Amino acid sequence: MDQNKTTGPLRELFDSFKAGKISRRGFAQGAAALGVSAPLVTFLGSQVSAQDATAVATDAGEARTRPEVGTEGQTRGAGGDLNIIQWQPASMLSPHVSTGVKDILGAVTIIEPLIHYLSDASMVPNLLSKMPSQADGDLADDMTWVQLSLSEGVLWSDGEPFSSADVGFTIDWVKNPDNASVNIGVFEPISDYEIVDDLTIKVNFSAPNPFWFTPFAGTSTGYVYPKHVLEVEGAHETFLMSPIGTGPYKLESFTPNDTMTLLPNDNYREPNKPFFSRVTIKGGGDAAAAARAVVQTGEYDFAWNLQVEPDVLEAMIADDNPGLLVPYPGVAVERINYNFSDPNTEVDGQRSEMNTPHPWLADDAVRKAMNMAIDRETIANNFYGNGQPHAVNILNGDPRTDSPNTSWAFDPDGAKAILDEAGWVDDGSGVRAKDGVQLKGVYATTVNAVRQKTQVVAQAGLKAVGIDVTLEQIDAGIYFDGSEGNDQNINHFYWDLCMYQSVPSTPRPLSFFEAWYSGPDGENIAQASNKWNGSNNSRYQNPDFDVAWEAARTETDPEALADLFIEMNDIVILNDVITPLVVVGSPRGSSKRLRQENLELAAYSYDYWNIANWNLAE
Repeated sequence: MDQNKTTGPLRELFDSFKAGKISRRGFAQGAAALGVSAPLVTFLGSQVSAQDATAVATDAGEARTRPEVGTEGQTRGAGGDLNIIQWQPASMLSPHVSTGVKDILGAVTIIEPLIHYLSDASMVPNLLSKMPSQADGDLADDMTWVQLSLSEGVLWSDGEPFSSADVGFTIDWVKNPDNASVNIGVFEPISDYEIVDDLTIKVNFSAPNPFWFTPFAGTSTGYVYPKHVLEVEGAHETFLMSPIGTGPYKLESFTPNDTMTLLPNDNYREPNKPFFSRVTIKGGGDAAAAARAVVQTGEYDFAWNLQVEPDVLEAMIADDNPGLLVPYPGVAVERINYNFSDPNTEVDGQRSEMNTPHPWLADDAVRKAMNMAIDRETIANNFYGNGQPHAVNILNGDPRTDSPNTSWAFDPDGAKAILDEAGWVDDGSGVRAKDGVQLKGVYATTVNAVRQKTQVVAQAGLKAVGIDVTLEQIDAGIYFDGSEGNDQNINHFYWDLCMYQSVPSTPRPLSFFEAWYSGPDGENIAQASNKWNGSNNSRYQNPDFDVAWEAARTETDPEALADLFIEMNDIVILNDVITPLVVVGSPRGSSKRLRQENLELAAYSYDYWNIANWNLAE
């Protein structure tokens, strides 16, 4: 990458921060003065904090911990009921096999990772007694191994002790292809491990691993499973619906795609937590109804992902309301995915077979024309608003990984010219065709008012250039359910186009880019052979992308790594593998009775990650 393309006041400020010339607080204040959004500041801070060897100046007492304001002296279970509305309800509760955020949200109240990400993307130990570091000698200088020291006195909710054997078991469980874990690629760099003692495990990597923390950190991939429960053959089927964990709550009841209720975990390691006596997470309805139930009526205390038109949300706001809207860091991208395989041809008992090209989306010219024909700016301004801009890249925010090589313009005339040149012509029906193949397909997404309006705008733009797509809407509980037998989910991708949003789960988003990594013999492509849990559900295959992804996996130099992330972004964007629509930061709804500081909504952690510390405002 030509570094001269990213010079400017923000880059200079970031370089000073990276060099240790200014503190994190000084950097944040300077960035804010330049008009930089909070999510972008989060990205920048993460790129420094994640590299252990990087020097960073710190203000006195600046080191952060999980917020726990007002928890001292409180009594476990004294807070009464906490009612959460999650309009996309959980279908199951085993996060290592979940392809939907809705399922992981339910699990995060029960099962925990070793390490958490805070809202500034810094990492804090959760089930560890301390963070590993090169300075302390428990992280190899070349990042080929890490030694994890577990906290003492941690128990599973059934009273069994938590130990390093559980961490080792989780590594083995995720890496076992028979378990069809969606995180198998994240754990793949682990070559072996050594149980040093009950509270210490040394994890070895097959090559230098700058992402050593990813299998253990955050609420996307870092969960530890109980060995004593899951080592019994067939136990995971029960665990899917009734897990146990080390977290602040334990499951009382669970009705898939509807409601779950939780009670305090009597064996939780902090005796004064959690504060609430029962948590109910209710599903159903839509985002607008969820917003009203928290902000206007106060029927619920918290609402997740209020993907609602800005004018609808603004009409709900009033000073005397029982609830308020809480900003959420905008690092997710709502995108249209293109199917590179044929969803209408069956091969060996499966459609969208990875070696059966799509009859028209495999044509680069068609995808380029589609990107030019869909008015992203109209979608962003009218259906998202609140500073959520239209997207150009799939990876956003960090000036070191924010590509200078891409651009976008709404240009339907240009789209028509590209299709003409490629031989796709309209015979008078309004739909272009070539060699007997018409540009007709199905465009699917979840049932959601914003997404339906987005579909209509995209459909109209495509129709104007001669591409006919039929709109399909699927309940989120089905669409994001990763069950092997569910052929209406995004894993099977039995449509031509599908739309959803995705978000990096770590400040170093290698696992995020797995969505376009095919792997040796296509092993990362969602297929029947891997129970449809391969991360690459678009069946995109590009050797250059795979080379860049594999190089990034072992690159320890931060600047070289940034270049590789830009390269992967550019391959996806410049080859029109997707249409990135909007950089999304959908707000959440919170009751004013909740202490807002302890919500700690974070870009790389799912909403309830700090629920152990949620309590009431004074």
